Amino acid sequence: MTASKKKSPESSRVKLHQLMLPEHGNALGNVHGGLIMKMVDEAGAIAAMRHAQRPCVTIAIDSMTFRQPVHLGELLVCDARVTYVGRTSIEVSVQVHAENPITGDVTHTNSAHLVYVALGPDGRPSAVPALELETDEDRRAHADGELRQHERLLRKQRESRLPPSTPPSA
Repeated sequence: MTASKKKSPESSRVKLHQLMLPEHGNALGNVHGGLIMKMVDEAGAIAAMRHAQRPCVTIAIDSMTFRQPVHLGELLVCDARVTYVGRTSIEVSVQVHAENPITGDVTHTNSAHLVYVALGPDGRPSAVPALELETDEDRRAHADGELRQHERLLRKQRESRLPPSTPPSA
């Protein structure tokens, strides 16, 4: 696969499903947020690697807010989709849902945007295929991703100009 060939977001889409069992939860019967974050990162990384057809590493996770708890006994579903690509970076949007496998009720629990960098054989950043935007949803997600990437770059630029912080006094 050459980096010049375009790929659609649908071609690398990933859905991970995992039944939430007692070892996944806390004393309240809710799934640990850290486990959900791990599954979100795994789904995102697989989508990024499918797109790049190379190993990819996580470089950023935009905010993740838990709207609803995931309960033990529910099916956790992470739906990952490439939304934006740069030269070597790939943004993946992951939507998380909890499904009651008995009733079929589905709850959107949280979402996140993650950024990965594709690595070449030398372990350095490597070019990735461009996105082929086929639908209005693809174009909307790409425009939103482009805006988020611009904001990330501005934040990085601001942070590089900050003086080193001093620890607060006790």
